[in-house]
Amino acid sequence: MNPIHLLHRLCMGSASRWRNLYYRALGVNIEKYCWMRQIEIPRHWADITLKGCALDRGVTILASGLPKKDKIRIGCGTYINRHTILDASNKLWIGSNVMIGPMCFITDSDHTPVEGKDVKSQPMRLGETIIEDGVWLGAGVKVLRNVRIGKFAVVGAGAVVTKDVPAETVVAGIPAREIGGKV
Repeated sequence: MNPIHLLHRLCMGSASRWRNLYYRALGVNIEKYCWMRQIEIPRHWADITLKGCALDRGVTILASGLPKKDKIRIGCGTYINRHTILDASNKLWIGSNVMIGPMCFITDSDHTPVEGKDVKSQPMRLGETIIEDGVWLGAGVKVLRNVRIGKFAVVGAGAVVTKDVPAETVVAGIPAREIGGKV
């Protein structure tokens, strides 16, 4: 290996280990070493559990609302690509060995439309968003409130997932719908 590449890898590895220590000190529950590039976890650190996952550059993990253990949970072997946002107010769980493409948005809540009120003053509708083991989300996928994506399902790039996706199913489109048989 080229000495410059080796030095680069050593520096990136050291930076990742420091991020593990930093976020653990803030209260994030890190159960196994997590590979972390330049990520952002701005608040509610105790609501987040990371277990042996990989978080690439620009990933934002945002826990809002009242404190709750395991509000956001990411399983072992899961890789979350660049500039993806996880936004949870109640429960957003991602299983093991999940692959999430770049620039995805995954949430467990939204606003209740109330006539005559601006969006800022509308109450939040809380839900649960679950992505089971072995799922693959393509680039730019949006996963909305109260969705369960079953084991080994595949979601095509740019899809907007508004309802449950059965295990081993391929979906795509806006809104996402089945485009093929079982994986």
